[in-house]
Amino acid sequence: MDTNVNRKHKDSVFSLLFGSPEILRELYSAIEGIDVPTDAIVDINTLSDALFMTKINDLSFTINDKIVVLIEHQSTISQNIPLRLLMYISRVYEKIIESKNIYHRKLIKIPTPEFIVLYNGKENCPDHQVLKLSTAFKDISGLKLLENAELPLELVAHIYNIKPGHNSEILEKCKTLNNYSILISKINEYNVYMPLAEAVKKAVLYCIEHNILKEFLEDNSSEVFNMLTDDITIEEIAEIRYEDGREEGIEIGIELGRVEAHEEDRKFFINLIDQGLSVEEIKQRLTQTTTI
Repeated sequence: MDTNVNRKHKDSVFSLLFGSPEILRELYSAIEGIDVPTDAIVDINTLSDALFMTKINDLSFTINDKIVVLIEHQSTISQNIPLRLLMYISRVYEKIIESKNIYHRKLIKIPTPEFIVLYNGKENCPDHQVLKLSTAFKDISGLKLLENAELPLELVAHIYNIKPGHNSEILEKCKTLNNYSILISKINEYNVYMPLAEAVKKAVLYCIEHNILKEFLEDNSSEVFNMLTDDITIEEIAEIRYEDGREEGIEIGIELGRVEAHEEDRKFFINLIDQGLSVEEIKQRLTQTTTI
């Protein structure tokens, strides 16, 4: 496949693979343990940054305009996922109701939100866990807010471990997710004793030979390779910034000649992380704004 394939926005392999209504029906049905009818209308509304040609969240879509589902794929579990999902869902709602006037007296009905995170990283993780936005709230003991009242804001994210050997019912019901899980697990397995690029090549060949995502990998071979070797999660970028416990140190910035990470630089870098930019994109952006 031509490596110069022209896509409007930069995808991850995950968002590219699951970027069709048919596969999203299959995926959602497997996770929820239901059967979404084939005639159910799935409208994809994944957020993107038109200026920088990047995806902001992994997947978001509505089903029959009744529910809106946000699905994130993670190789590390960040405790800040609920906060990020809160920011995503507000923007998704803006897209959904952009033609309606929210200042009218009549109530505007909106799809009920659902938040799902699929994990397949190297660390051990339970089959299912829940992260809540309220965990991040500061202690307000003694204030009246919580007296005989529910929290005024909450967001609940359900995290499912999709590595082989976990959540077998979900993986059995969604063949695409199961095959994706095998691909990533093979990359992680080979990456233990060989460089990432070689591990990706070996894993892709293994999957093609064993009829695992065969057509997808053959049709998108060069693009998939570039994504898998260049892809890095927001959490992994953040780990670079916090390496050796130096919260103010920005590894990428130092590499480019920025010796000190001042508060303004730190905020700028965090903003790039929140946009979901790749390492190379962050380097390019820093290069444009750094005087060496």
